[in-house]
Amino acid sequence: MTVQKIAILGAESSGKSNLAEALAHHYQTVWVPEYLREFVDQHQRVPRSEEQLHIAQTQREREQQALAGAKNFLFCDTTPLMTALYSRHYFTELDPELVRLEHQHDYAFTIVTAPDFPWAPDGLQRESPAVRDRVHRELLELLEERGIPFILVEGSLPSRVEQVSFALDFLT
Repeated sequence: MTVQKIAILGAESSGKSNLAEALAHHYQTVWVPEYLREFVDQHQRVPRSEEQLHIAQTQREREQQALAGAKNFLFCDTTPLMTALYSRHYFTELDPELVRLEHQHDYAFTIVTAPDFPWAPDGLQRESPAVRDRVHRELLELLEERGIPFILVEGSLPSRVEQVSFALDFLT
């Protein structure tokens, strides 16, 4: 069976990483952590405009590498689409290659995590509940504009896993 890549998108502090890990455990497969978190930890700062393309490219490279170890599904904690969305939020111009990567949304299924958890600061990477809510709205609008189907998951982690599991039953 072909491995299906599943995109998990959402604003900061909305539970993407926890959901990706829980789904990988549930389906006995692997997941791709968000490279941005590693970048921030490694450099002890947020990325600059000229580093956004590298972040998106590294995320995609890690997806490709993880496919070899995946079974049925590969859960991707973010995609270049989110890198570009945040880049538009913080910077005036986007690298044309980042825009190209953003439009390569080649995932079998897209999950959006609702910002219904209490917002939690995370060192350098998170800004505020207001930014989280704004990015969430912008993400939903962008997915609608581009005609990318998605499921919005809400509630506790077990509830989110159940919602995704129900939806993924239709893919297999």
